[in-house]
Amino acid sequence: MNKKKQQTEQTKKRIADASKALFAQKGFKATSIEDIVKATGCSAGNIYYHFKSKEGLFFHLLDDWNREWEDNWLARESMYASTIDKLYGIAEHSALDHLNHPLSKAVDEFFFNADNDPVIEERINDMVGGYIEFNRQLLQQGIDNGELEMADVTGIATILDILMYGLNQHTRKMGHEEALAAYRLAMDVFLHGIAKRPR
Repeated sequence: MNKKKQQTEQTKKRIADASKALFAQKGFKATSIEDIVKATGCSAGNIYYHFKSKEGLFFHLLDDWNREWEDNWLARESMYASTIDKLYGIAEHSALDHLNHPLSKAVDEFFFNADNDPVIEERINDMVGGYIEFNRQLLQQGIDNGELEMADVTGIATILDILMYGLNQHTRKMGHEEALAAYRLAMDVFLHGIAKRPR
């Protein structure tokens, strides 16, 4: 990497790191470009050059978070022997990640207020589509190895995403152990249901 490109990447990282701290502290809406200018010493023009908008900067941070989540999961995935074990592992991994990540509240605020902008909504839909595809591939592995059976894999993958999103919302004020128990119970219900089986 040449010196100019290296400086560009360092500036971009400095802006992203300072913005992450501001969004975590103040939330998305209350953090202004002026706040980011003060925190980084970069001009507003420089920030817009790298990220186009405050929303673009936030999506950059979300992409980083998603990559970090996936890298951490891939490092742990081999610990789980079966697809069912992996589903419980993902539930636990997601619970701890969402409870501990500094951007959790800012992300909820951002998603909740994004439905007036079609460009932002499209980016969110693409992101959610990636989550559903991840779920679909994992569930398909379970079908292929005989652990799971289902007719509509994409539909079930969507339900799994909805379940995880709902858990993120409802466990926010719980302690770690209570939240983990809620995620485990949700995975029990997802995999085994609640209807009484005939004897």
